[in-house]
Amino acid sequence: MAGRALTVVQLLPALQGGGVERGTLEVANALVAAGHRSIVISAGGRMVGALQAGGSEHLALALGRKSPLTLLKARALRQFLRDERVDILHLRSRMPAWVGWLAWRSMPHQARPRLVTTVHGLYSVNRYSAIMTRGERVIAVSDTVRDYLLAHYSGVDDRRIVTIYRGVDRAAFPYGYRPDAGWLQRWQQEYPFLQGRQVLTLAGRLTRLKGHGDFIALIGHLAALGLPVHGLIVGDLDARRGRYLAELRRAIRDNGLAQRITFTGQRDDMREIYASSALVLSLSGKPESFGRSVLEPLCMGVPVAGYDHGGVGEILARLYPQGRTPVGDPAALAVRVAGLLRDPQPVAESAEFSLQAMTDRTLALYGELAGV
Repeated sequence: MAGRALTVVQLLPALQGGGVERGTLEVANALVAAGHRSIVISAGGRMVGALQAGGSEHLALALGRKSPLTLLKARALRQFLRDERVDILHLRSRMPAWVGWLAWRSMPHQARPRLVTTVHGLYSVNRYSAIMTRGERVIAVSDTVRDYLLAHYSGVDDRRIVTIYRGVDRAAFPYGYRPDAGWLQRWQQEYPFLQGRQVLTLAGRLTRLKGHGDFIALIGHLAALGLPVHGLIVGDLDARRGRYLAELRRAIRDNGLAQRITFTGQRDDMREIYASSALVLSLSGKPESFGRSVLEPLCMGVPVAGYDHGGVGEILARLYPQGRTPVGDPAALAVRVAGLLRDPQPVAESAEFSLQAMTDRTLALYGELAGV
């Protein structure tokens, strides 16, 4: 981005981990690399060190609690925006967005930073969520999100909405990647029963929306067909989801699948797990805004089968249409997956949905708004 250096502030609840947080860090790193000043405001978390190591600044301010008291922090934020002469204020989550918008709105027009929001999810339709449509530019992370905004928020001018797909760093998830010998040895020691099995992986938060029940039924269908499959459910076994986890374990036991499905808990080696999988699944019952856990394995050349709706459907349509499956149709899913296991269809290498394209377009949007 040519011209003067900009000061860009991104607001979000915390930096503990997740897709929103990762995207924030990716844009922050791109800003620093381009010679701009990058500031992130959040309550903090385990990703702050990585943010600061990349050259960004962090201001600790808890803006995520859904309480009227949180809105009182708008005054301090307004002062910070004025003192630091911020050029761009980028709001990435609803409660922080309310604080940020109140601070921004109360500033003199000529002294305001330009306002950007990113709609990361298909939020419930109400006044609280509508704050994410108040940006001078509203970034939608997929056409699914763009269409959702236009369908549910009549006051949104489509000229303010810009679709900027989330991207994957091809260096982190390279095409054709294979795990090294050390990792393979540790993996085999931890999960010796996976030897000789076709591993099917379902990654994501342990919630009903992610389709764990459909995954369990799928493994049962495939086992009945005589396919040597083993299912991995990868994700944080949050104590708050204890009742749901117990329900899933009971379903596995009642269907005689205890030797066919394994909960791994949260893992930091998803690249290696993807590379070791015969197939990755995405079975969310409701459409998702994007689908990073679909894009990452596809970038590596690992096949994915998923329900054909939302952002997942968009990604599959462009990168691996062989994996598209009608939503909520267990029989069609079993047929599709069995076919892909018996006759694997290769995933072509693609440059679409790259991290570079995402950060380039975001920085170009900042430059356009700031007039540089």
